[in-house]
Amino acid sequence: MASLKELKGRINSVKSTQKITKAKQMVAAAKLRKAQAAAEAARPYAQELAKVMASLAGKVSGDSAPKLLAGTGSSQRHLLVVVNTDKGLCGGLNSNIVKAAKIKANELIAAGKDVTFFLVGKKGRGPLRREYDKHIGDGFDTSTVRTPGFAEAEAITAQVIAMFVAGKFDVAHLVYPVFKSALAQDPVVTQLIPVPAPAISTDTGAVVEYEPGEEEILEALLPRYIKTQLFAALLEREASEQGASMTAMDNATRNAGDLIQKLTIQYNRSRQAAITTELIEIIAGAEAL
Repeated sequence: MASLKELKGRINSVKSTQKITKAKQMVAAAKLRKAQAAAEAARPYAQELAKVMASLAGKVSGDSAPKLLAGTGSSQRHLLVVVNTDKGLCGGLNSNIVKAAKIKANELIAAGKDVTFFLVGKKGRGPLRREYDKHIGDGFDTSTVRTPGFAEAEAITAQVIAMFVAGKFDVAHLVYPVFKSALAQDPVVTQLIPVPAPAISTDTGAVVEYEPGEEEILEALLPRYIKTQLFAALLEREASEQGASMTAMDNATRNAGDLIQKLTIQYNRSRQAAITTELIEIIAGAEAL
């Protein structure tokens, strides 16, 4: 049985941990408001851009379609762009993203496809390297900036498109979390390259003419569309990270409170037992005299 001094030390240690988790919960809650607002503000632009993409893609034939839309004509080599966080203490967020990436990778490998990982963020690298060490390719480090933004999305897009032009892959998939609430951040897998024709109806009854032409506009718009997808993924990642961190720290604070209560009860019982033992010894000594 632990001594009173050991129990007191454990209680003080858990109280210190509780203060840290409570502070991190408050910081995550403050950051969540800003990250959630940014993620929600980017969604309407992505939706409108998808509508324009759907309209243009329907007017361009297969022969004249840009390579980012038409693809290479093969689907043998696949690139998985996995977007993880750079920091921990956010519950099972990163493990869920890695799990979704593994499921997709195993499906492709089982179908006889070649799979390569492009890793964004630090926390998903270890688990994926342990299982797919030979499949790990290039990556992008977002830990050098406080809050990744459009500049980082542009850099990632340039790197991925350069790999596509160099013929290093045929199809690219994007794996990232979608923020729904502080309790729910679901990982999704979407095709990034070739750009899929968005399933959005554009039948408005009006005839739309583009200048200078659909092919020229697509050549300029396709890279921007990929940048928008990656930028949205980074924003969703930030909101998901703060939401998951707030929930995890809240649970840790509650668990610390429960542990403090149990240790306090154990401490009081041990102290009472020690006092009772001392009283018995005093009374027994007095009777012996």
